[in-house]
Amino acid sequence: MTKYLAVLHLKNQAPIEIIPSVFELNFTTNKGAAFGILQNHQMVFAVLTMIVLVVLLFMYLKIPRVKKYLPLDLSILVLIAGAIGNLIDRLYLSYVVDFLYFKLIDFPIFNVADMYVTCSVILLAILILVVYKEEDLEFFTQSRGDEPSKS
Repeated sequence: MTKYLAVLHLKNQAPIEIIPSVFELNFTTNKGAAFGILQNHQMVFAVLTMIVLVVLLFMYLKIPRVKKYLPLDLSILVLIAGAIGNLIDRLYLSYVVDFLYFKLIDFPIFNVADMYVTCSVILLAILILVVYKEEDLEFFTQSRGDEPSKS
């Protein structure tokens, strides 16, 4: 939805300053990966994204549906949402629509899906490395018939 609005209101328009000299809405297209690296490899990114989505879906389906794992559930779902958002752009437009620009620090222009991916990856890293113990995550390596450990 945000990308649609960006195309509708920002494409071929001058940037819109939200906070002067700090933050603006500035339409651009990205035919590469994050921060514009590896330009013009859309199909490679699309295929890699689809593979990652299959892995993420598999992981999501293995997570026990208990309150303890709600942060893990939500992180993976937000990551999936961000990946799908950029994948749709790559498949239908052959580029990703970016429009959020922190002018103050000249940060590369990005979009909401990028924020979803970045924030969820950071949260997943914190959850896996700090919050959950190794035995809390054994369900990822268990086959369907195995009983989860009771620790």
